[in-house]
Amino acid sequence: MNTHWEHEDTGDDAEESMVRPYTITRGRTAPERDDLTLITVLSTLDEPLDERGAPLRPGRLQPEHRLILARCRRPVAVAEVAAGLDLPVSVTKILVGDLVSQGLLGARAPISVAWAAGGADRRLLAAVRDGLRRL
Repeated sequence: MNTHWEHEDTGDDAEESMVRPYTITRGRTAPERDDLTLITVLSTLDEPLDERGAPLRPGRLQPEHRLILARCRRPVAVAEVAAGLDLPVSVTKILVGDLVSQGLLGARAPISVAWAAGGADRRLLAAVRDGLRRL
């Protein structure tokens, strides 16, 4: 039996890391959307409109929601947002789903960006693949 367990320093971060994600997602543990992946491209919508075309007034946003909107002013992947905010990807997906459902954030598969630009450059993709193999 370890009699020194009460003297182990778990640090304040250990408690916070368990409680904070649960708190900012309001107890949700999975995103409502199943189409958000690590490489889903996110971008803040310039002027979100409701179904009648009137400017959308978002509800109360948490600080993390505001940070996501600020980071997505230029297109960015879900993984980059999670890393930049130092949040687990699962928590980030829940928060991103909130913003998409409110019409404040756009989410799209990255391949649509490549096709919109005239298709993917196969030479560039092959060079990236070869570079990754050399690692």
